[in-house]
Amino acid sequence: MEIIKYSEEHNIFRQSLRKFFEREVTPNVEEWEEAGIVPKSVWKKMGDQGFLCMSVPEEYGGMGADFLYSVILTEELVRTGHAGLATPLHSDVVVPYIQSFATEELKHKYLPSCISGDTITAVAMTEPNAGSDLASMRTTAVEDGDHVIINGQKTFISNGINCDLVVLAARNPEEPNPHMAIDLYVVEAATPGFEKGRKLKKIGWHSQDTAELFFNDCRVPKANRLGQKGSGFLMLMDKLQQERLMVCISAVPAAELMLERTIRYCKERTAFGKPISKFQNTQFKIVEMATEIKLARTFLDTLVVDHIAGKNIVVEVAMAKYWTTEMATRVADQCLQLHGGYGYCEEYPIARAWRDIRVMQIFAGTNEIMKGIAAKFMGL
Repeated sequence: MEIIKYSEEHNIFRQSLRKFFEREVTPNVEEWEEAGIVPKSVWKKMGDQGFLCMSVPEEYGGMGADFLYSVILTEELVRTGHAGLATPLHSDVVVPYIQSFATEELKHKYLPSCISGDTITAVAMTEPNAGSDLASMRTTAVEDGDHVIINGQKTFISNGINCDLVVLAARNPEEPNPHMAIDLYVVEAATPGFEKGRKLKKIGWHSQDTAELFFNDCRVPKANRLGQKGSGFLMLMDKLQQERLMVCISAVPAAELMLERTIRYCKERTAFGKPISKFQNTQFKIVEMATEIKLARTFLDTLVVDHIAGKNIVVEVAMAKYWTTEMATRVADQCLQLHGGYGYCEEYPIARAWRDIRVMQIFAGTNEIMKGIAAKFMGL
């Protein structure tokens, strides 16, 4: 059953995008993984092709495209077999904060360069002692005339090294209500007092420049605050539905790709005189994975349609985020097992896929937090 109705324009876009990735991304993945970062020049190439921030209205230089273009881009990016080029984070998680909550002046100042690829963005929420519990963050923003002075530390920030612009969450120390104390500020990387720390060494996502960020008496204009004072927490909650949905949109095609490659391997690999795909255990494992993936795809596509329709699906997305990422992790583990010893070797794509998929259960709110959200709305 076809849940998402893709137009001919969508299909043409997918083919164009796939050719671009085959030419500009896939051949360079190994080099980027070794370097631990994706060069900024690739972002610029994507901007030149119109592949960044596609939902931004034309008045700011965007396409004003529907959300399905972002779905297609994320799916095709997953098929390149790496997680370093985090353009969906830029286009569909960070930039929407600016697009929705910034003043017209800030929109015209920053959105065009985000679209062109000249500006790479990051969102800085997580701290060493404050992950999913945003209300406990320690980074402060103290008013000083027409500026705020920001002090604090952020960690696990994707695009942390490459970023030119950060949407930063900070706390007003004079506000006793922890939820009313949070504000969001747009901070340029060149601002004095803003320092990028070390690029974190991770189990997976080797080509993703995840880093620590430090703010030491960093003076930011009050005009760079998004929305009304004290509304930062509400803005974060407002955008988390799409952020978590983007995780699902990455997890499901990742599982599909892993299974596709594993089936191909099992048909080619022989044992005891026949392809291992002919063994009953292999067949059962593949069918079990295919069934879970089919269920995930149906759930995901339904949520995408509902999200485009503007429905409040916070609870459903929380459920999907935890279930699809855990499903994808199970698929990775089973696919690696079917590869045998070769699955543990770097020359086979399943090794990287197995490493890379695990973090999806952690970011955008841990899966435990997702279950807690669902439990709360179930009245438990």
